[in-house]
Amino acid sequence: QVQLVESGGGLVQPGGTLKLSCAASGFPFSNYVMSWYRRAPGKERDMVASVHTGGATNYADSVKGRFTISRDNVKNTVYLQMNSLKPEDTAVYYCYAWPTYWGQGTQVTVSS
Repeated sequence: QVQLVESGGGLVQPGGTLKLSCAASGFPFSNYVMSWYRRAPGKERDMVASVHTGGATNYADSVKGRFTISRDNVKNTVYLQMNSLKPEDTAVYYCYAWPTYWGQGTQVTVSS
């Protein structure tokens, strides 16, 4: 049974940090490109960051220099370190194993 379980979301003040985790099981994790997407209220779901099987990374322009994606192929986990958070980062964050599997999402709220 495939599972992608996100954790680490919550409420944080502007300028704060959060680290999201996505624990994967039920498929060959190391063979998949892993990504984080987010859906802000009233908006489409957008790609935030991706990490390829070889470790190469891609970021949305809006998060470059603030967010870092990484993966641990032993723990079958992908991470998103989020620094210097802004109110516009408020969204539900989803883990995605391209092209097939989605997590259930975790809420991130940036507010004072």
